[in-house]
Amino acid sequence: MSELQWNRSFALEQAADDEELLQELIDIFKDSSMSDFANLKQSIAKGDPGMGRGSAHSIKGAAASLGFDTIREVTEAMEADCRDGSLTVATEQLPRLEKLLSLLQEM
Repeated sequence: MSELQWNRSFALEQAADDEELLQELIDIFKDSSMSDFANLKQSIAKGDPGMGRGSAHSIKGAAASLGFDTIREVTEAMEADCRDGSLTVATEQLPRLEKLLSLLQEM
C-alpha cells in the first residue's frame, strides 16, 4: 500500500476531520476512478488523446484532493501528454495506474 503514497492526514483535513465523510469520499473515488480508467483504456484503443486527457484529469483531481500522491503524479503526466496530442505516456503508464487503482480498491 505504500506504493500509493497516501497522505491520510491531508485527506482527513480535506474532509473536515470527519472519518465517515473521508470514507464516503474514498468510496466515491474508487467507483469514479474505475469508470475513468475504463474510459482511458478506451481512449488509447481509439487513439483519442482528447478523451484520454479528460479521463486522466478526472482521476488526477480526485486523487489530489484525497492525498493519493502517486496516482496524482501518474495521471498528471498522462494528462499533459494527452494535451500535447499524444497517448505515449498514457499507454506506457496504464499498467502502473491499473496497479495503483487496484491497491486503492483494496483499501
